[in-house]
Amino acid sequence: MNIENLKMFCLVVDEGSISQAARLSYVSQPAVTRQIRQLENFYGTLLFDRTEGKLTVTTTGKMLYPFAKAIVDDFNRSKEVILQATGEYNSSLRVGASLTIGEYLLPSLLGRFKKQTPDIKVSLTIRNTPSVLEDLSNDVIDIALVEGIVEDKSFIVEKFADDELILVFPTDHPWKERSEISIEELAHERMIWRESLSGTRLIVENALKEHGILNKIESYMEIGSTQAIKSAVEAGLGISILPRLTVTRELEQGVLQEMKIEGVHINRRLWLVKKPQRFNRDGVTKFVQFIQDKHH
Repeated sequence: MNIENLKMFCLVVDEGSISQAARLSYVSQPAVTRQIRQLENFYGTLLFDRTEGKLTVTTTGKMLYPFAKAIVDDFNRSKEVILQATGEYNSSLRVGASLTIGEYLLPSLLGRFKKQTPDIKVSLTIRNTPSVLEDLSNDVIDIALVEGIVEDKSFIVEKFADDELILVFPTDHPWKERSEISIEELAHERMIWRESLSGTRLIVENALKEHGILNKIESYMEIGSTQAIKSAVEAGLGISILPRLTVTRELEQGVLQEMKIEGVHINRRLWLVKKPQRFNRDGVTKFVQFIQDKHH
């Protein structure tokens, strides 16, 4: 058995297909099958069931997978540590971000990070929070920045920033000369919401429920994109409660206005998430330090 056999085994499990694993590895399908057979001979058990033309992982294959993954990860990190020590390592950083952070916060943040550390190659993946955390769990990314709740206790989770949720309205609204409204006035407005499964929507609904106003507000419109909600509010279709970081530009340009709600402050935390590692990549260590310096 060698490390390449374990790497291929993990890839076949991750992809669920020998042909896909072969394509990603730039080798033939028989070469992949040969590596799996060598591993099965070493352990004396079948790792995949190939009946009825469908590939499934056997019980022993499922038992082996976390060990194989850990061995491969440690092997890769051992190479990185030695290359870093000898000055021959090209550092990289794979960041995953949830939609709001990825679209509105990270571009400028990563731009400043790249200026500070031009030798680190950075890639960014933007998906919803559950998908980003799945990528982190599967080592597709090195670190995650999310605004949703992280329930997996195996991750290291640190707050890196706060974001306020604010009420925005169109510039020709009757509120334009006012500086504050009572929360009861929301019941008479057309509220534009994010979709029901949105983390932002959940935070807003909980806050309005605490103040006894949620059930009095009719859901005028649901839109799955923050950008589309901003456009709808700007066009006079209604009002909305959105993260401040998503409307900073519109407020500065004067196309949207902010309204304070008497006695109501809605805040949420933004989280930096990583996996526990014995050896952190150089790029991860520098990025975490950069984030902490910027927001502390």
